[in-house]
Amino acid sequence: MQRNYSYYKKMFEGTSKPFGFVDLDLLDENIGRIMARAGTKNIRIATKSVRSALLLKRILRKSPLFCGLMCFSPQEAVYLVKQGLDDIVMGYPVWEPAALSGLAELIRQGKSITLMVDSIRHIEHIERIAELHGVRFPVCLDMDMSMDVPGLHFGVWRSPIRTVADAKPVVDKILSSGGVTMDGVMGYEAQIAGVGDHYPGMAAKNALVRKLKQRSAKQIAGKRADLVAMIEDALGAPLRFVNGGGTGSLHTTTTEHAVTEVTVGSGFFSPGLFDNYKNFRYQPAAGYAVEIVRQPEAHLFTCLGGGYVASGAAGKDKLPKPYLPEGAALMSLEGAGEVQTPVLYKGDERLALGDPIFFRHAKAGELCERFNHLYGVSEGKIIEQISTYRGDGQCFL
Repeated sequence: MQRNYSYYKKMFEGTSKPFGFVDLDLLDENIGRIMARAGTKNIRIATKSVRSALLLKRILRKSPLFCGLMCFSPQEAVYLVKQGLDDIVMGYPVWEPAALSGLAELIRQGKSITLMVDSIRHIEHIERIAELHGVRFPVCLDMDMSMDVPGLHFGVWRSPIRTVADAKPVVDKILSSGGVTMDGVMGYEAQIAGVGDHYPGMAAKNALVRKLKQRSAKQIAGKRADLVAMIEDALGAPLRFVNGGGTGSLHTTTTEHAVTEVTVGSGFFSPGLFDNYKNFRYQPAAGYAVEIVRQPEAHLFTCLGGGYVASGAAGKDKLPKPYLPEGAALMSLEGAGEVQTPVLYKGDERLALGDPIFFRHAKAGELCERFNHLYGVSEGKIIEQISTYRGDGQCFL
């Protein structure tokens, strides 16, 4: 589906800026592509990349392949259960006793909430809360999938469990516990899913990253298969789920026999960082617009606000991207600012004060932290306002 500046400018004529939007036609196209790439694997939605209960429900309705959610905050999980959602895996360990107590109450009510663990200390802490509330917490064991090569830790620092031998005492503790039950296994291959390998003008680095990814994917498949075999042998039954992957690693994670489900989040919106991958391309389904309020030079247009910079290691790739009109670019010495963002543009569109410049955030769900709602658009029209977590009065991290 082709989108250009005049398409969105006409659609949003008279709309107060700044605003965020989601193109529902492109979102649906991305959902279809993700389902096709997932094949026979179930898909768990990473909520941090969506941050709207209404959009999460929309995606879940599309297919039985969408099996549940991976949340980033226990308070978020409680909120989503109140919105009628279930089958939630916590993507990160929860330690705060009050938060664990809130999740225990949901489990008492029959909700499916699975905690993430990677140490005996996690288990012992959870057991104390479980005893207080008379419940058993389902848990998922998180195994680190990073790869170490001389001079480089290729991946992110997550779980201390790096081998099956590391996992064995934690698994034994879980299986002997009266407060937890073994529910699943997770391994997030961040060095494949979250690292671009197709940056313009960086051929040598791209080639190196692809080579490292290929080597890492083989290592990951073996580690995950061995871990699952060890646990299921000790358990005497299959795990409920074996989770892996992310948007950027579907092409490798889905080939693993041991994996039963993949986690996907960023692919639904396809933010700016995901333009830099060789093996896939999704449609830019979400963005925001800011208003031109100054024109200091013939080809320089200064917008009000727009400095929505993404989290992670600081770098130019974390800046939002001027999206439309095509050819617009940030100024290297100013970037995207808190109260003003100058944009250089020498294209064919005749821009004037009051016109919008459309941007794409570098990451997906962080866009929703800036707006109470996203305008849902389809077939050239605004058809609804879609509330975000922020618009629902929620702030989790």
